[in-house]
Amino acid sequence: MLRYLFSGRIRGVRAMLCGAVVLIFLGGCGFALRGAAQFAFETVAVTPERAGGVAAELSRFLGDKVRPLSSTAGQARPDAVVEILREAREKVVVGVNASGQVREFQLRLTVRFSVRTPQGKTLMEPVDIYLQRDISFVESAVLAKEAEEVLLFRDMQTDAVQQIVRRMAAIKSLAP
Repeated sequence: MLRYLFSGRIRGVRAMLCGAVVLIFLGGCGFALRGAAQFAFETVAVTPERAGGVAAELSRFLGDKVRPLSSTAGQARPDAVVEILREAREKVVVGVNASGQVREFQLRLTVRFSVRTPQGKTLMEPVDIYLQRDISFVESAVLAKEAEEVLLFRDMQTDAVQQIVRRMAAIKSLAP
């Protein structure tokens, strides 16, 4: 009986030691969890304002950092402007069965954006983000597949916003 209790304690100690060794190696190689994005600017304008899904979600993500581009009395102009130049959604047939019926679609989202100062200085040249997801099609579940398509486009939109934010965080300075 004592041997079983003692061996259980040794197993627990071994597991803790192995965990500590793994954490030491991960810390030593430079691994760190991604924290909140740090920007070179305090405020930002997103244009076109809430016209597309990506612009609206980017505005929601940035929250109180977002300011309108046209300044009103008593409100300062934003430090940077993110321009969503193009947002395109496509649904392309990529697979058919022997009788020519659609079996698989590919959903594509293309976002082109740039970052500049309100004075017109380019901080980031226009960049394209391409995202795609495959979706199977079943005629007996058309409504379910349409709902899945909406969810996949929303997921791609969120992924595009995350990529835009990471690229904005890579801007080091607003100075010339």
